[in-house]
Amino acid sequence: MSALGERPVEPSAWAVERFGCQAGALAAAVPEQLAKAHGKAHAAHLAVGLKKRSPYGVALAGLVRENLAETARALGEAVRDVRGYEYAVINDHALFPYRYADRPRSLDRARLPANASPTRHRLFRAHGPQPPEGLFDIDEDLATEEYLGLHEAFEELGTSTRLVCVFFTADAENGIHAIHWGDARLEPDRTFTWPYREQLPVAPVRLE
Repeated sequence: MSALGERPVEPSAWAVERFGCQAGALAAAVPEQLAKAHGKAHAAHLAVGLKKRSPYGVALAGLVRENLAETARALGEAVRDVRGYEYAVINDHALFPYRYADRPRSLDRARLPANASPTRHRLFRAHGPQPPEGLFDIDEDLATEEYLGLHEAFEELGTSTRLVCVFFTADAENGIHAIHWGDARLEPDRTFTWPYREQLPVAPVRLE
């Protein structure tokens, strides 16, 4: 399976605005790379032989990141290392993949786990869409160094790089259920507000 997908799709105006001339190839590649990641994660899950689903989820998360990085390289775009994780960066937009549920579930119910790393919080605070002016501002006397640090951009990504989220649901038995990408703003209660989002098709899994 090609890292770029077999057939570029007609990208939306939003995708073209963010990814430029790579938008069509990327929109085709993302579903195929998620399907490819599921196939390998499912094989790893079976090889381990455990009834628990954790081997699948851990393998899938790593494979999705690797596959999107592979796509970026194939397109001649950048791959940046942030705290040991590679992120595909296309036209100054970093892809952030996240499996928000292990069963079909509305995107509106997506939520960042309570134990999510500070790196994830900082990626959203510094590189994601910003809240309307004045919303969630706090008094300077109350602003802790830790809180302010969440708004510092990662130099590894580039201060002008913006985050594009690739949210999906999947499980070991049924594969990828749904894929959404767009601009997601992380709210204080760990839910997400989407200034823009669209759904991508799910590609069939192909055994290699």
